[in-house]
Amino acid sequence: MRALTHVLAPAKLNLFLHITGQRSDGYHLLQSVFMLIDWCDTLHFDVRDNGHISREDLTTPLPADDLVVRAAKALQTASGSSLGAHIAIEKTIPAQAGMGGGSSDAASTLLALNRLWKLNWPLSKLMPIGLRLGADVPFFLQGHNAWVEGIGEKITPIDLPPSRFVVVKPNAGLNTERIFRDPNLKRDSEAAILPVFAVHPFDFGRNDLQPVAQALCPEIDEAIQWLTFFGLSPRMTGSGSAVFAQMSSDVLIESAPHNWQMRVCSNMMVHPLAGWVVR
Repeated sequence: MRALTHVLAPAKLNLFLHITGQRSDGYHLLQSVFMLIDWCDTLHFDVRDNGHISREDLTTPLPADDLVVRAAKALQTASGSSLGAHIAIEKTIPAQAGMGGGSSDAASTLLALNRLWKLNWPLSKLMPIGLRLGADVPFFLQGHNAWVEGIGEKITPIDLPPSRFVVVKPNAGLNTERIFRDPNLKRDSEAAILPVFAVHPFDFGRNDLQPVAQALCPEIDEAIQWLTFFGLSPRMTGSGSAVFAQMSSDVLIESAPHNWQMRVCSNMMVHPLAGWVVR
C-alpha cells in the first residue's frame, strides 16, 4: 500500500459542557458529551521512502507545524519508522470553532499512517500519542460518541439517537486559553450523571463557557439570537465561536447572515475510520 486517499476527519459538537472544578496544575475538570457530525475534512496520504513529512493545503492555508504534521512526526518518532508521508488536506471544518477540526485531523493522521506504514499498532498504543497532541484527539481515535470527563481523558462510549443539527460559525474566532483564564468563568457546576442526560440528550445542561465567550465575542450572541428567531434552542459548542441547534422538521434555513459559515449536519453513530485499528 503506497497511498490512502479521501480519508475523512469529522467534526464534533459538545451537547453540553460543564466545568466541575480545577486542578492544582491549572487544568479544568469537565463533563461533556462529544458527538460526531458529518462536517468533515478530507486528507490524502502518500508514502515517502526518505522519511520526510510534508503537507499540502488544498483549501485553507494552515500553520507550518500544525497538528497533522505534529501527529505524523510523533508517530514516526514513537515507532522508529523510516518511512515518511506527503499529506494533502481539504480543510472545511472552521478553525477556532469549538468543533475539534485540528484534533480530528491529527487522529485521522495517526490512524491512516498506522495503516499505511504497516505498524498495525492497537488503539492502546496510539492513545497516549494522541493525548500528548491535544485533549480532544483521544476522543476521535476511539471513534464513538462519548461521555467525557476529567481533563478529556476519561471517555465512555455512548449511543445517541440519529438527528439533524444546524451549525453556524460566525466570522470571529475565540482563543481557548483566553476563555479559561477569565475570572468570571463558572468552575463549580455539580457533577451530572449519564442516566439523567440520556432522558433528553439534546436538551440537557448548558455550556459553562458560553457566558464568557458571549462577552468576549458579540457575534456568538448574535448567532444565538438569529437561530432563536427560527424557534430553535441554540448553544455554543466547545470553546470556539460556533453555535448549533437541533433541527425541527418544519424549519428551513437556507443561508446565514454576514457570510457566516453554516451547514445542516447529521450526527454520526461511529467514526468513519473506526475499523482501522485493533481495540
